[in-house]
Amino acid sequence: MIYSPLGKSPSGRRLQRIQNSPNYGNGAFQNIHETPQLAKGYNFGKVMFDFLFRKPKGLKPPKPITFLKTDLQALPVETDLLVWFGHSSYYLQFSGKRFLVDPVFSNSASPIPQTNKPFKGSNHYAVEDLPNIDYLLISHDHYDHLDYKTIKRLKPKVKQIITGLGVGSHFEAWGYPAESVVELDWNETLELENDITLNTTSARHFSGRGFKRNNTLWLSFILQTENYNLFLGGDSGYDTHFKEIGNKFGPFDLAILENGQYNLAWHYIHMLPEEVLQAAQDLRAKQLFPVHSAKFALALHAWDEPLNKIYELNKSINFPLVTPCIGEPVQLDHFPQQFSQWWKDI
Repeated sequence: MIYSPLGKSPSGRRLQRIQNSPNYGNGAFQNIHETPQLAKGYNFGKVMFDFLFRKPKGLKPPKPITFLKTDLQALPVETDLLVWFGHSSYYLQFSGKRFLVDPVFSNSASPIPQTNKPFKGSNHYAVEDLPNIDYLLISHDHYDHLDYKTIKRLKPKVKQIITGLGVGSHFEAWGYPAESVVELDWNETLELENDITLNTTSARHFSGRGFKRNNTLWLSFILQTENYNLFLGGDSGYDTHFKEIGNKFGPFDLAILENGQYNLAWHYIHMLPEEVLQAAQDLRAKQLFPVHSAKFALALHAWDEPLNKIYELNKSINFPLVTPCIGEPVQLDHFPQQFSQWWKDI
């Protein structure tokens, strides 16, 4: 039986294009450097045991997450801003165009209903709250970044999807026309409307929605205009690619980097807070927006640890941090904008 949320594996011409990618080999996409799923000294049995029997205190917040309900449809499109929806989902508008990145508005970050549920207070936005979207950007096909129910509801509102090689097979299986999906490899450039340039860059991660891994590509995005240079990181472990991207495309006005759902056991594919700060410096970013937290408990750390740790580590370097609560507008033309440590009040 076909279970729709799993999507569909690439085939036909799409698979042929994947197989011709310089980043594909031995039947799967490859990271630039060797990237074990688990660090030395860890095994899947121990990781699963810890998940089942050694859950720490504070894994979920004791009270509903702080959020602000911004009327997205009433925002003038000429206003340059960002609105975060928790985890790695956010809305961007600048240069008169509207972008949506890795949206997850359903009640699960999993193919199994009622599992990996969002924290209370973190899921008060829905597809119905969004204006029409010019560009939907998907960094990779994991369930906490590509959500079947959200994508199905978005169909009438989305003009074009931009994603990594192979991910378009999911969209076509879910009813999107092939011409609405653009699939890119690493290090490609796409000229968008209103003089916006999109570049794809590498990340250190993996992909897959079923038993087969790495049959679609994970990536990061750069959006450039005359006024802005933005790095949208997606999921990634720390590696030399951040320095290389910073040297080639930096400095960046804002870098959005994952900071959450980490563990020493899998630090090759998800950065630790100290690595996030280093990556922002490698990118030559002027501001850092740490995401991938405050919505789902996908790792064995307290829900507020990612933000607490990065703030504590940042005391020695004083890097400008962007930490809005869910739904709080971030003005792209205000530098630096001040934010409260909202998680301290929960």
